Amino acid sequence: MEDQNEKNTTELDNNDSGSKTTSAPKNKKRRKKGGMKRSQIIAIVAAAAVIIGIGAYLIAREVNKPAGGTVAAPVVNIEDILEPLPAEIDNSGVLGRGVLEHIVGAGRAVENAYGLRPPTVELTEENRADFVKVTECVIGDNGLINIKTASDGIPKSDDKFYYLFALNAFDYSLPEGAEAVAKTYKNNEGVFSCSLNKGAASSRLFKKFAVGVKIDGNYQLISKGSFITNPEYGSKYGNVFMKPSSKKGILIDYSKYKTGQLEDLGVKQVAINFRIQDFLGPSSNALFPTVNYTYNGKNYAFNGAALSGFDETIRYLTENNISVTAILLNSYSSQYLTLIHPDARSKNVCPYYMFNAATEDGVDYLAAVGSFFADRYSGSKHGRISNWVIANEINARKEWNYMAYTDVDTYTRAYADAFRVFYNAIKSTSGSARVYISLDQQWNRDMKNNPDYDGKDVTDCFNSYIKEYGNIDWGMAYHPYNVPLTSCKTWTSSKYVKHSSDSPMISMQNIEVLINYLNQDAYLSPDGSHRSIMITELGYTSSGSGGESAQAAAIAYAFYKIDHYEDIDGLLLNRQTDDATEIAQGLATGVTTLGGGQKASYDVFKYMDTSEAESHMAFAKSIIGISNWSEIMR
Repeated sequence: MEDQNEKNTTELDNNDSGSKTTSAPKNKKRRKKGGMKRSQIIAIVAAAAVIIGIGAYLIAREVNKPAGGTVAAPVVNIEDILEPLPAEIDNSGVLGRGVLEHIVGAGRAVENAYGLRPPTVELTEENRADFVKVTECVIGDNGLINIKTASDGIPKSDDKFYYLFALNAFDYSLPEGAEAVAKTYKNNEGVFSCSLNKGAASSRLFKKFAVGVKIDGNYQLISKGSFITNPEYGSKYGNVFMKPSSKKGILIDYSKYKTGQLEDLGVKQVAINFRIQDFLGPSSNALFPTVNYTYNGKNYAFNGAALSGFDETIRYLTENNISVTAILLNSYSSQYLTLIHPDARSKNVCPYYMFNAATEDGVDYLAAVGSFFADRYSGSKHGRISNWVIANEINARKEWNYMAYTDVDTYTRAYADAFRVFYNAIKSTSGSARVYISLDQQWNRDMKNNPDYDGKDVTDCFNSYIKEYGNIDWGMAYHPYNVPLTSCKTWTSSKYVKHSSDSPMISMQNIEVLINYLNQDAYLSPDGSHRSIMITELGYTSSGSGGESAQAAAIAYAFYKIDHYEDIDGLLLNRQTDDATEIAQGLATGVTTLGGGQKASYDVFKYMDTSEAESHMAFAKSIIGISNWSEIMR
C-alpha cells in the first residue's frame, strides 16, 4: 500500500508539472546489436532495487537491534537511498551505460550508509547512567518544554525509541510504575517536546527530565536528569529588578524606616530578613483577612495582618527608589514541618533550618511560597523585591542552616534541590529578579571534626550539581567578616587571610579571591558572564580596639574595595542600629547607637558614594597605614 501511495503521489506530481504525453512514431528504429530488451532492463533494475532494499533493511535492523525479543520490520524509503535515474534510458528500451552506473552507484550508497550509521552499543553498568546527555531543556516559543539529547552511538534495547520521563527533584532513579511523557526515535541526536502545564496540578515546572529505553520489557534510565533552565520564559512580570544607583546599602531598622534617616544616609539598597513562617496560616484580624492562594491545584493560606506590615515597608522603599534584597529564612514551626527537610526536624537546635525539597509535599509548599511572594512583590501595589537570598550562611550548618551532619556533597545537594525549586518559582513569576546562595567568611579552613563546611567546598559542590542538572544564573551573597569578628581592623595581616584560593578565610582584605574563583570558566553563568556577587552582610564593631574611628575606617576601606570591583553589585552593611544581643557578644556594628546617637561611621556611610567622599574618608588612610587608596587594591 505504501508503494502504491508513493506511486500515486509521483503521478500526481508529474501531472501537476504540465508534462505532455506523445505517441510513439510509426516507423520504429532497429535496435542496436547487443542491446537489451525492455523486459531485461526491468528485471535488472528490479533485482538492483531488491538488493538495495535488503541492504537498507539490514542497516535499519542493525541500528534497531534489540537486547532481546523480535525485530520490528523497519520502514525504508528507497528514494532516500537511490540516486536519481539517469536520462540515458530512451524509448527504444535499450539499457544505456548510465543505468549500469546508477545501479553500481546505488549499491555504493547502501554501503556508505551502512558505514555512516551510528554504532550500536551494548549498555553496561559503566556506561548506562549517562549514555545519553541532555544538552538542552528549555521552555520554547511553542509553550512546550523542548529537550535535546546527544549520545555516541545507539544503545541496544527492545525497540527503536528513546523515552522521556519527568522526575521529581528528589528522584535519582526511575520510580516504580513511572510512565513516559514523550518518545522519539533513537539516534545520536534526539529531540523531545512535552507540555509545561504551568499553573496546573500536573505542572512540570519543577520536574527534571531524563531519558530511558526499554530492556526486557522494563524501562531503564540511561541519562541524568535536567531541570528547565529558563523558567523566566513567559514570566508574569518581566521588569521587577531595580538597578540601584549606588552599591551602598544597609540592613534596615524597621522602627526607623519612615523617620527620614534612610534618605539622610542616601541608602540605595537594603537587606530585609524574611522569616517565612511568620506569614503563613490564617489571619485572626478582620481588618487584614487571610490571603488565600491557589498554586498548581493546591490551596495555601497567608496571614493578612503579617503581610500588611511587610507590604507597607516594601512599598515605601520602592517608592523611594531603594532596591530591596529579601533573605528567605526557614524557622522552626511544628505547624509547618513540611517546609523543613526530614533530616532537620530537631527543635531548638538552630535559628533556621534546611528547606525541604526531599518530599513531594515539601517541593509543592516551597514552590507555592516562592511564587506567592514573587508575585506579591513584583509591582507598585505592594512594592518590589529585586533580589532573593535562599537561606543564611548555608556552610555554617550548625549555626544558621541546620540539618543532621552528613558529607558535604549530600548536604549541598539537599540545599541545591531546594534552591532550584525557589529559583524556578521566583523566576517563572518575576523574570528579572535575581536569586542568590549565601556563605560566610569561612572559605577553606580544612579543619578536622568541623561541624560546619568550608565555603569553598560548598561552592564547588553546588556549582557542579547545578551544572550537572541544568545550569542557571545563580548569584553569590557573601559575608566577608573580619577575623576575628571582634576586631574591625580588616587591613591587618593574618595567617587566616591569604591572597590565594586556598585561603582559610575571605575578608574584605582578600575579597579578590572570591571574585577570581568565580571568574573561572567552570563557574561562569550560562551565557559566559561572571556571576553577580552581593555583599549582603558585613559589619565592623565600634566596641573593639580603636573604637568608633576604627569602625569608620573599616567601612571606608570596605566601600573603596567594593566600588573598585565591577563584579560586586552591592555592599549591605550590618546594620543601621546596634543590636542589644550582638552588643552582649562584643559586636556593636550599627552606624547609630541603641539610643539613636550617630557614630563616626554615620558620616562615612552617608558620603562614601558622593562627590564629598574623600573629605569625609581621608582620615582613614592614616589609621589603615596607607597614603593612597590604590594601595589596598589587588
